[in-house]
Amino acid sequence: MAQQTFSNSQEPLDLLAFGAHPDDVELSAGGTLAKLASQGKRCAIVDLTRGELGTRGSAEIRDQEAAASAAILGVVYRENLKLADGFFSVDDASLRQVISAIRRLRPAVVLANAMNDRHPDHGRGADLVARAAFLSGLTKVVTGTKDAPEPAFRPRTVYHYIQDYDRTPDVVVNVTGHLATKFEAILAYGSQFHDPNSKEPDTPISSPEFLDHVRGRAISFGRPAGFLHGEGFEVRRPIGTDSLLDLM
Repeated sequence: MAQQTFSNSQEPLDLLAFGAHPDDVELSAGGTLAKLASQGKRCAIVDLTRGELGTRGSAEIRDQEAAASAAILGVVYRENLKLADGFFSVDDASLRQVISAIRRLRPAVVLANAMNDRHPDHGRGADLVARAAFLSGLTKVVTGTKDAPEPAFRPRTVYHYIQDYDRTPDVVVNVTGHLATKFEAILAYGSQFHDPNSKEPDTPISSPEFLDHVRGRAISFGRPAGFLHGEGFEVRRPIGTDSLLDLM
């Protein structure tokens, strides 16, 4: 199932996480979503593509895995925009699809792919979402239908999670106590990650060592911030605060 439904579609979101491919969000921000969901916050995921070019599995299998993973994380909604894996562009059509998602779901905070990464879809997805988040606040950018136009809406901020490349985070979220849920959500993608019984070709992410890397990164992000486990994020503009006393 590629799309799930809201329990209350009229209520805005606390956080909306975009991923170029199903499993992008889980790998880099799954602990953050699990933690917020455990606190009663409304979180959702929008995947840009179905990951149909992936070496292992299929788009149909990943649809099912994405739905299972969303249930594990506790998000209230997930949908797939079905842009072309590997070939989508930051163009009028794709921008309007992302703008429409933001306007429909009205998140306070948006998460997006890494700004620069090994997979070109990640950096391109980051640019697409960041640009759409700005354009979604312009009243002269029209989305929806003539009978049901979508009101302009701009999220408070966009954070970019960190993926394959090592990058220095601007902010670290404490996900201590939520790593088990993150890994359960990751392993819902049985077609993609380590399975000793799989007959699929090996890939850089299908080895058990890759999951060790994900766990090690949570430790390395958390330690400088004083956390057991953390997830790191970058921003395109400075993080503001009313008082330095509010920051750790």
